[in-house]
Amino acid sequence: MLKLLVMMSLGFSPCPNDTFIFYALANKKIDTCGLDFNLVIEDVETLNRLALKKEADITKISCHAFYYLKDEYRFLHAGGALGRGCGPLIVAKECGPKDLDNRKIAVPGKLTTAFLLYKLFASAFGIHPSAFIELPFHEIMNAVRDGKADAGLIIHESRFTYQDYGLVKIADLGEWWEKETGLPIPLGCIIARKSLGGPLIKTVEDLIRASVNYSLAHGDEVMPYIRKYSQELSEAVIRDHISLYVNSYTVDIGRDGLAALDELLSRADSACCTG
Repeated sequence: MLKLLVMMSLGFSPCPNDTFIFYALANKKIDTCGLDFNLVIEDVETLNRLALKKEADITKISCHAFYYLKDEYRFLHAGGALGRGCGPLIVAKECGPKDLDNRKIAVPGKLTTAFLLYKLFASAFGIHPSAFIELPFHEIMNAVRDGKADAGLIIHESRFTYQDYGLVKIADLGEWWEKETGLPIPLGCIIARKSLGGPLIKTVEDLIRASVNYSLAHGDEVMPYIRKYSQELSEAVIRDHISLYVNSYTVDIGRDGLAALDELLSRADSACCTG
């Protein structure tokens, strides 16, 4: 008897936490319950833009981007990137927060949570940058080092490697958020198109949770898949990245995780963010 397959697009980034999370699902190490996935592995800002164009069924996005997608997509409680001590950093060759005024800032995309946090931080400190330069996150540190930008807003594994580029930390926006709100920082999330229907979305959420738990139980098995997409990163950086961004909130966002998301969306609303 033929098994009916439902094909959907599944987007996630090549960063170690995402390849860790989706390894079992992408490689059918778990029972996918008759679902099959067309994988879309792209930088998170590209995924944000694809979701805005309604070209994604299930995808990782920035929590900031979800502000614009609430009507079309449902937020899933598994697979996200939340936590403490894991927020984006502002780095430069040398200077302090006040020296960021009237400077060019390299950012990883205007739909990223990092960019929203920067806007909130800059507003609180009266900082008015002269321009934003949008770059893929992995190009930002080179741009600052080479003088193409005065400072950079860095995310993902860049927080472990910026010192190798001769840069210093100006501000930790996750730390600032935690002091402001007392809540974890909601960075990224998984969303599903509402038109898929409640039962199918619930199945996908359960599969993502099972995929996370599989990787947690088979860490060494997952590493070659992660290295395939993170070839420039050392083993130590990969493991540090995973231990920071894959945590209890990844398995289930929980009550304080939902409170953090609500707070972020509320601040996005009050800031009248336009992207």
